[in-house]
Amino acid sequence: MAQPDSAKPQLLVLYNLRPAQMEQLEQSFTLHRLNQADDKASLLAAVGPNIRGVVTSGGLGFKAEMLSSLPLLEIVASSGVGTDSIDIAACHARGIAVTNTPDVLNDDVADLGIGLIMNALRRLGDGHAYTRSGDWGRLGMMTLTTSLKGKRLGIVGLGRIGHELADRASALKMQIAYTGRNKQDVGYTYYASLAELASNSDVLALTCPGGKQTYHIIDAAVLEALGPKGWLVNLARGSVVDEAALIDALEQRRIAGAALDVFENEPNIDPRFSTLDNVVLYPHHASGTTETRDAMSQLVVDNLIAHFQQRPLVTPV
Repeated sequence: MAQPDSAKPQLLVLYNLRPAQMEQLEQSFTLHRLNQADDKASLLAAVGPNIRGVVTSGGLGFKAEMLSSLPLLEIVASSGVGTDSIDIAACHARGIAVTNTPDVLNDDVADLGIGLIMNALRRLGDGHAYTRSGDWGRLGMMTLTTSLKGKRLGIVGLGRIGHELADRASALKMQIAYTGRNKQDVGYTYYASLAELASNSDVLALTCPGGKQTYHIIDAAVLEALGPKGWLVNLARGSVVDEAALIDALEQRRIAGAALDVFENEPNIDPRFSTLDNVVLYPHHASGTTETRDAMSQLVVDNLIAHFQQRPLVTPV
């Protein structure tokens, strides 16, 4: 347990930031590493009454039940754009600020989205395995793949990441359409109905937020509308997709396939995914570059320092 410095605010660390940013926190705060504690309950009981800030991530989140152990809590600073795992309403009801790290990860997530689309349609992973195994020499050229040019990309949630994905897909000469809560002033086709968007897409890409409002919005009916030539690409949250319906559609070839960065039960994903030859699997790592994770960590630090210096937060939720 860290020895508190009475001049430094005390933080509870649920998630380690990058090394340079952890060093910055250590200079300005007294840190208590709940993420490293063998007996988390004992540490929380010992330091909880003095904790004024929490460092977490979009994956770990922050649950309302922790609030009773943190009577002096002022801010929850999360590394990640998603906030569905953070009980924002409970925090705000107690006057606790919440921050996240939007924008700094948009480019890398959109890049990964294009990578997943490339892998799905051009079968990059299959080509790598085909060449490495020697099948090219034994069997000749592998089977033909699918061009991106002219294909219809339907984007579910045209927010920051959705716009970046659309820009990149447009450069690849794909046709862009989208759905969301509101029609936007953009040159893309808008569908008010998710099923209608799916039925008019060759690739349906998810860049919408997680949470109750989007829980299982990709269900059997939407997958049926996507059809046997359509691909599903998920950059959003695993909760957005009804995985039982998705696996059934993949097994029965009611859709062409799926390229997934996120899953309902991470990291222990449904083992049936590993038996399918029409899926591309990626370990929730769309923002997983050194540059972006450094920027996300720095934004957490900047929000915490701004709060305790009584300056406006950089990225409040």
